Amino acid sequence: MTPSFLQYALSASAPLADWPLANGLFARWLAPGCVELNRDALDGDSILLSCGVHGNETAPIEVVDEMLRDIAESRLPLRCRLLVMFANLDAIRQGVRYGNYDMNRLFNGAHAKQPGAPEAARAAELEKLAESFFEPARGRRLHYDLHTAIRGSAFEKFAISPFLHQRPHNREQLAWLSRCGIEAVLLHSAPANTFSYHTSRCCRADAFTLELGKARPFGQNDLSRFSGIDQALRQLLSGADSPADGEDLSALPLFRAKYDLIKRSDAFRLHLADDVENFTVLPDGMLIAEDGDTRYIARGGEERILFPNPGVKPGLRAGIVVEPAALD
Repeated sequence: MTPSFLQYALSASAPLADWPLANGLFARWLAPGCVELNRDALDGDSILLSCGVHGNETAPIEVVDEMLRDIAESRLPLRCRLLVMFANLDAIRQGVRYGNYDMNRLFNGAHAKQPGAPEAARAAELEKLAESFFEPARGRRLHYDLHTAIRGSAFEKFAISPFLHQRPHNREQLAWLSRCGIEAVLLHSAPANTFSYHTSRCCRADAFTLELGKARPFGQNDLSRFSGIDQALRQLLSGADSPADGEDLSALPLFRAKYDLIKRSDAFRLHLADDVENFTVLPDGMLIAEDGDTRYIARGGEERILFPNPGVKPGLRAGIVVEPAALD
């Protein structure tokens, strides 16, 4: 039986060049926790699956590890180029979101501003590996950065599409997300330092951050709740997925980031309940947060809160205010 890719990633002190698999493929360990399969299938899709950017978001890690095992043991055919990244190995080992600095704020070159953080060096490594992986690709370039959230959500499963500058949104990919069970999509309206923004901007990939439920420790996940994304990814990897261009997207709620709540000092106060859910509606005129003389007030009655986290370090985002959106 093929050993667990995850357990090998967590225990190996150095990457192994080639790992022969039962089906004639080779798993090539490019760096700790980073494994590439079917490297030379350049005319097919090139798919990057990243998980564990936050180490306590364990369900996607388990889902991806099981997919790799099924590929290795010929239960899942692989008809694309695939790169899997178990991203933040130290945090995964410790069962924490991150150790020193939030890794998903260190991409797009932001790692250079935090030279002392171990997560910064890892983010730089992951950037380079992603760029090298996508550079020769001739088919579709797809990146799904798989997460779970630290709190509940009015939409349990949602996606974040990074700011695309002048590129149009890929309607085929949005339809695919809907078929996966994604219940809403946030269309980001500004550059960010997330992994999906980096691969979208620098690698020209169709990239998404996928929030797939609530973060729980290893062994406490009900993986049946992840069956939609699991089945959809398996179909994509095996070439059994059919394009969905032109599908009706009217039933898929879309939102746009209106502005960030920035924690500028330790005086920051978030006037929301500790257990407030993502996508909770903000009543018109509500004082959302304040930080010294800066006050964030809800306007219009259709705004919602996303990722509220007053415990971040000063200078970081403590939440996003979003509003309904439509495709251009």
